[in-house]
Amino acid sequence: MSISIRPDEISSIILQESEQYDQDVKVSKVGTVLQVEDGIARITGLGQVMAGELIEFEDGTVGIAQDLEENNVSVVLIGEGHEIQEGSPVTATGKIAQVPVEGSRP
Repeated sequence: MSISIRPDEISSIILQESEQYDQDVKVSKVGTVLQVEDGIARITGLGQVMAGELIEFEDGTVGIAQDLEENNVSVVLIGEGHEIQEGSPVTATGKIAQVPVEGSRP
């Protein structure tokens, strides 16, 4: 018993599947905590993070990237960050920290 598949059937199936393919791709920059001390976390694996970029820790704590070095980044914690530990994952948000300013003084 042999099975015969026609090339046009294969093409039709591939075309149908490719039309249903979800093309939304999310790129995330994920790093790892090396050290946490005195409200500063040292992170590795965020080579393309920007100065002032908001960094989110696994426990929901947010920090601001400050000292950008070749192999690690210093992040100032905004909040307690008691749950942050060495080896915990962190995510760069791609957003720069901003402070709203109302009006200006003469």
